[in-house]
Amino acid sequence: VQLQASGGGLVQAGGSLRLSCAASEHTFSSGFVGWFCQVPGKEREFVAAIRWSGLTTYYTDSVKGRSTISRDNAKNTVYLQMNSLKPEDTAVYYCAAATARNFISYSALNYNYWGQGTQVTVSS
Repeated sequence: VQLQASGGGLVQAGGSLRLSCAASEHTFSSGFVGWFCQVPGKEREFVAAIRWSGLTTYYTDSVKGRSTISRDNAKNTVYLQMNSLKPEDTAVYYCAAATARNFISYSALNYNYWGQGTQVTVSS
């Protein structure tokens, strides 16, 4: 399974970005696809996730109400729409898949496939 993350960039505070995570060579049928963020010197932190076989979504408190995770089954792609961005959202964002899980995990350790990361920089 290969995950390709894209959509990062430089945006002013209050702006929006849509991150995309496209999966190749695999069609998700179960498990979760999530987004994590990481800044230098810190561990990857959970941002949002979506159950592939359903509509359940999960968000960390800091992005609730500002971000929406969604999926396009036909394109095998997961999106993270981020609005009202803040300078503290600046990080490298990674998409990841936990293909064998039946229950959500907020730990990066439980995701078995990772994309390459996309930089999000929010200027004040």
